[in-house]
Amino acid sequence: MSTETTTPGVPGSPVPSKGLRAGILDLGDSVMLGLASTAPVYSLAATLGLIVAVNGNYTPLILLLGFIPVLFIAYAFRELNSAMPDCGTTFIWARRTFGPWAGWLGGWGVALAGIVVLANLAQVAGQYVWLLVGDGSLADNSLLVTATGVLFIALMTLVNYRGIRLGEHVQRVLTYVQYISLGIFVLALVFRIAGGAPEGQAFDIEWFNPVGAFADPGAVVHGALLALFIYWGWDTCLAVNEETENPTKTPGRGAVISAFLLVAIYVSVALLVMLYATVGTEGIGLGNAENQDDVFVAMKDVVLGPWGWLIVVAVLASVLSSTQTTILPTARGTLSMGVHGALPARFGQVHPRNQTPGFSTTVMGVAAIAYYVAMSILSENLLSDSISSISLFIAFYYALTGYACFWFFRGTLRQSARNLWFRGILPLLGALMLTAAFFISAVQMWDPAYGDTEIFGVGGAFVSGVLLLALGVVLAVVCRFAPATRGYFVSKQPALR
Repeated sequence: MSTETTTPGVPGSPVPSKGLRAGILDLGDSVMLGLASTAPVYSLAATLGLIVAVNGNYTPLILLLGFIPVLFIAYAFRELNSAMPDCGTTFIWARRTFGPWAGWLGGWGVALAGIVVLANLAQVAGQYVWLLVGDGSLADNSLLVTATGVLFIALMTLVNYRGIRLGEHVQRVLTYVQYISLGIFVLALVFRIAGGAPEGQAFDIEWFNPVGAFADPGAVVHGALLALFIYWGWDTCLAVNEETENPTKTPGRGAVISAFLLVAIYVSVALLVMLYATVGTEGIGLGNAENQDDVFVAMKDVVLGPWGWLIVVAVLASVLSSTQTTILPTARGTLSMGVHGALPARFGQVHPRNQTPGFSTTVMGVAAIAYYVAMSILSENLLSDSISSISLFIAFYYALTGYACFWFFRGTLRQSARNLWFRGILPLLGALMLTAAFFISAVQMWDPAYGDTEIFGVGGAFVSGVLLLALGVVLAVVCRFAPATRGYFVSKQPALR
C-alpha cells in the first residue's frame, strides 16, 4: 500500500512511498548510523597528525571550529527533512528549491563523494587486514591489498542489498567492536597519564585561545578544512529517513545528536593523545611526519603493549562500518533520482523481497570497485590525490543544502525566532562558510606541491576533483536529452507556497 508523508505548515508536497521498509529504524539506530558513517576512529587516526602538523597545540580548537559549519548544515538537513523526508535528500531538496539542474548536480555530488571515499576505505581495509597477519609486511603488497579491498566493497554491497535490518545488525556488531577497542585504548591513555607519562605534556587552556590560533590565519583555515572531512557522514541518518520511525523528525534528530557526539569524541580523544604523546616531532609525537598517516598505529605498542593489535582492529572495524554506511546514502540517492525521473527508471526499482534499492545498490558497489581498481592500476598516488579532492564534493553538496534550506523556507522565517535561526541564519551561514571552504580548497589543490601528483603543472587533486565534478555536468546534459530522463528537466514542479 502506498503511503505519503508531509508536514503541516511548511512549504512542500507529500512524499510518496518508494517501497522501502518503512519504520524499521528507531532514533538509536539513526544515531548509530550517523556515527558509523564518519568512521570516527579511522578519521581521527588518519587526520589528527595532519592537523597537528599545521596547528600544533591549537588542534582541539581547530576541531571545534571545523564543527561549526557542519552543525549549521545539520540544522538545514533537519529542517528540510521535516518538510520532505525523501531519501534523495540534497537531490530532491535542491530540485524543489532551485530546479532540476541544481537537483541533478546535488545528487551527483552525494554519489561522487560516496564512490570516491569507498575507494579510500577499501584501500585502508585491505591494508589493515594484512597488518594483523604475521609481521604485517603483507600490507605492502599492493595487489593483495587491492584484491582484499574489492572483496570488502562487494561484501558490504551484498549486505546492503539483502536488507536494511541485516545491515543494521552488521553495523551494530562493527560499532561495538570499534568503540570497545577505542574505549580500551582511551582508558590505557588515562591510566598512563594519571601515572605520570614521562614524555607527556600538561594541559594548557591556551590550546583553546582563538587569538593565539589566528596569529596564523592560513593555518587555521587549512586545519579547519582538514577537520571538515572527519565530520562528514552523519547525513546517512537522513538518507534512510523513509525507513525510520517518524521520518519527519527522527532522522533530523539523529543527525544533530550524532554531530554533537562526534565533536565530543574527537576533541576528548585528541586531548588525551596530545597529553600523552605531545605534538613533538620525535618518537610517537603527533608532529612526527612518519606518524601522520596513522597516529594510533604509531602509539599502539607503547600504550597497549602486547594488546596493541586492538587499535588496529578498531580502525579496521571503523573502516568496514563506514564502507557499509557509505553505500546506503549513495544507493538511496540514485533510487530517488530514478523514481523522480532524473535517472533511468531502473534506478528507481526496489527489490520486492528485500525492500532495498537493489539495482542502485549494485551499481554503486560496481562503480566504487571500478573506480578503486582503475585508480590503483593508474597510480596509487593519483588515488590518494583523488581522495583529497573529496572535500570539494562535500563542500559543494553541503553548501547547496544550506542555500536550499534558506530559500525554501524564506516565507516562514518571520513566523518565529526558531524559524529565523534554524531555517534561515544558521543554514545560510553554514552554506557561506562551505562555499568559502570550496574555493580555498580548490586554490590549495591547484598547487602541484599540495599532493603526490602533478598534471600539466597543476596539482593532481585539483585536476581529479574538477574533472569528476565536470563529469556530472556532462552526464546531466546527456540525461537532459535522453528520452528516458528528459521529462525530469522539462516538467514543472508544484509552486512553493
